Amino acid sequence: MGYLPAVISANTLSNSFLGDNIQICVVTRDFRRTMEGLVRAGIGPWRVYTFGPENVQELTFRGKPASYSMKLCLAFSGSMMWEIVQPLTGPNLYEEFLEKHGEGIHHVAFGCNDAPWQERIAAFREHGYEMVQSGIWEGRVPYAYFDTEEDTGTMFEIFDIPADFALPEPEEWYPASPPDAS
Repeated sequence: MGYLPAVISANTLSNSFLGDNIQICVVTRDFRRTMEGLVRAGIGPWRVYTFGPENVQELTFRGKPASYSMKLCLAFSGSMMWEIVQPLTGPNLYEEFLEKHGEGIHHVAFGCNDAPWQERIAAFREHGYEMVQSGIWEGRVPYAYFDTEEDTGTMFEIFDIPADFALPEPEEWYPASPPDAS
């Protein structure tokens, strides 16, 4: 246990601004098929939600107000959050990704590490990365994607989950609700 903090400290660049990696996202045209595959790989159970104008405020896409929706599925493997997104409506980054690359890992997400939201956005801009899609889920969880693909081969996202936020009851669980789920 003592080794890991030393390695992290020794391997952190002085210009690091990203925060902790907290999520990996796979974009797909069939969220059920992708959930099944990830369950076979040992990742799950999955919470299934629909994200759209009904529960996500201040939606933006490429710098303008937007209206898009998607199926969004969440699961955990240890401390890593996994996400599956299937675009449903409207122009969005997920549909662009599918058209350009096909299905696969779309983004990695980083935590805010207690930095104020606007400072996190400013840090990305200061490093030359513009925000290309954003919203606020359930009026409490802001998220933003940045155009990092040319430099990194993938998109970077940040989101900020308040300490007192609990995930809402999903539309469904897959393959089944865990015994301790309320």
